[in-house]
Amino acid sequence: MEEIHNNEQLLHYLGQYELEKVFYEPLRAHMTLCHFEKCELICREGEPSEYLYVLVEGKIKIFTTSAQDKTLVLCFKTPLEVVGDIEYVRESNIVNTVQAVSPVVMLRIHYRYLAEYAGEYAPMLKFLLKIISHKFYIDSNFSNFNLMYPVEVRLASYLLSISTEEDGTVFHEELDAFNLTDIANLIGTSYRHLNRVIQKLCVDGLIERNQGFILVKDRAGLREVAGHNIYE
Repeated sequence: MEEIHNNEQLLHYLGQYELEKVFYEPLRAHMTLCHFEKCELICREGEPSEYLYVLVEGKIKIFTTSAQDKTLVLCFKTPLEVVGDIEYVRESNIVNTVQAVSPVVMLRIHYRYLAEYAGEYAPMLKFLLKIISHKFYIDSNFSNFNLMYPVEVRLASYLLSISTEEDGTVFHEELDAFNLTDIANLIGTSYRHLNRVIQKLCVDGLIERNQGFILVKDRAGLREVAGHNIYE
């Protein structure tokens, strides 16, 4: 991680996302721009949380770790996204691991300055409420999505999310038996049925399964199956 001390660039991002009133003058003196390289961890599940991050450039991956020490991708996020908001409000450790998928720029401020200068500052409190309520709304939609849509649609949506090739005809993601079990649990189906759906998508020419990898062959076709993407 590289800190960028550039007030002009900081003001540019605040203006771009209309955050000037949220991060008002007393807060700006304690804000830092942070640059993360691709694959660099931004925060790790279970560790103490100290900072509020605001994603202003790039793409991040949010994932958790299973009991078998396997990673399960929960979602991908692009600007504008906030990391550390729930932990700040709950005064808890980091809930999920966050990693840069591409080069990432984030605004960062320590919790102590939020508490000191914005603990009762209405625009900041409204901003946090809006961000956190949106996350709960997404979680609610996710639950409905898992209940209402066929497994084929849910799997297609998930594969699109873990595919990070934006120009996108080819993508590799290692999926072993433990990962498949975790994915089956995430999308609300059995391991056996998940395998059947994977085989169907292979027959349809949308993906290819080979030696523990899944290759997305037809991204556009997979998007047609998914309809919309609940994981992004």
